Amino acid sequence: MTQEIHGTVADGFEEVREEFAGFVAGELPDYEGQLCAYVQGHRVVDLWTGDGCEADSLYGVFSSTKGAAHLVVALLVQDGTLEPDRKVTYYWPEFGAEGKGGLTLRDLLAHRAGLVGVDAGFTEDELADDAAIAERLADQRPFWRPGTAFGYHALVIGALAGEVVRRATGRTLQEVYEERVRAPYGLDFHLGLPAELEPRYRSVQPMAPTPEQQAVLDSVPTGPHTLASIAFNTHVPNPGEPVDHANSRTVRAKGPASAGGVAAARGLAGMYAAAISEVDGRPPLLKPDTIAEVGQIHSTGYDLVARTHKSFGLGFQAVSDTWYPFLGAGAFGHSGAGGSQAFADPRSGLAYGYTRRRCAFPGGAAPENQRLVRAVHRAALAS
Repeated sequence: MTQEIHGTVADGFEEVREEFAGFVAGELPDYEGQLCAYVQGHRVVDLWTGDGCEADSLYGVFSSTKGAAHLVVALLVQDGTLEPDRKVTYYWPEFGAEGKGGLTLRDLLAHRAGLVGVDAGFTEDELADDAAIAERLADQRPFWRPGTAFGYHALVIGALAGEVVRRATGRTLQEVYEERVRAPYGLDFHLGLPAELEPRYRSVQPMAPTPEQQAVLDSVPTGPHTLASIAFNTHVPNPGEPVDHANSRTVRAKGPASAGGVAAARGLAGMYAAAISEVDGRPPLLKPDTIAEVGQIHSTGYDLVARTHKSFGLGFQAVSDTWYPFLGAGAFGHSGAGGSQAFADPRSGLAYGYTRRRCAFPGGAAPENQRLVRAVHRAALAS
C-alpha cells in the first residue's frame, strides 16, 4: 500500500514532493521521515510520512547536533567573545597537558586536535555529559601531533567546543544555544529535551544492511584500538549500538553537543534559515563575514579516522565538497549517523533539514538526500 505524503510545497517545488513520494514508494513499508526547506527565510517544503509521524515528531539526529554546537561558537566568534586563532589554553589552561598547549581554537574546531577519544574509553554516563568528556580529554595524550593532520572527532568535538564556551562565558553551550537560537525562533531542535516533550519523541530504529552492504562492512579493517574504534568508543567492552545513544532519556535530557540532539526536520531547516536569512522579521544570526568564515574549508583531504576524503569548515562539514558538489561554495552544515542531514547554502539562500526514524546505511546522510537535495536546490535556483 502506498504511504500517504503529508504537508505542502510552494509553487515551483512540486518536483521535490514527487522525489520524496518516489523514494518512499520504493523504501521499506515502515519508512518514516520528514523533509523541510527554506529559501531566503521562507518555508517552501514541509513534508512528512509514516505511521505515527507528524510534522512535529522528534527524532534523534546524532551528529547533525554538531551544527547547533558550531553555530553557537560562530555567534561567539562574531561577538568577539572567542577568537579562533587564540590558543585553546587561553580559555582552558588544563587543556595544555600532554603536548596540546600550542593548539589554536581554529585547529580544534577543524578536527585537527588529535583528540578523538581516550585510551580507556568512556562510560555511557560520560558520553551523556559534555563536562565529563572534557575533563577526561584534558589529560589525554593526542593520537597525532596536534595541527598536523585531521580526523573526525565524532563523539567529543561538541564537548571540546563546549568547554571553551563554558570557560569564556560562564554558561554551557546548551544554555547559550537555548537562549540565543532555539527559544527566540521556537525551533524544534533541542540540545536537552524537556520532559514534557518526550511524548513527541520517536525512538530511532536500526536498519539491517543488505548482504551486499554487509560485505562492504566486513571488508573494512577493524581492530580493538584503531583510531576509528577509539573515536566511536567501540574499543570498550560491550559498547552497545549507536541507536542506544539517541534512545537514552539521559542523553536526550542533557543534549551532549556532539550527537545528543533531538529535532524535527522543521527545526533543522529553521535553524540554518535563521543563520543566513531574515526569518519572521528577525535579521540573520550570522553576518556575511562570519558566514564566509564558517563555510571556508579549513581541513580537507584524507581523514585519519574515516579513512577517506573529508572536508570541514570551522566546525561544520563543508557539504558542497563532502556530499553535494552542485551546491554553492561555502555551503555548511552537518549530517547525522541516523541518516539526518541539515545545511545552509548561502549562495542560493537554501536551508535544508531531513530526518528519518530508521538509521540509514552506512551512516551519515541517508543516500536519498542526494535526490532530495538536488531537487530542492534546482527549485531554489529557479525561484
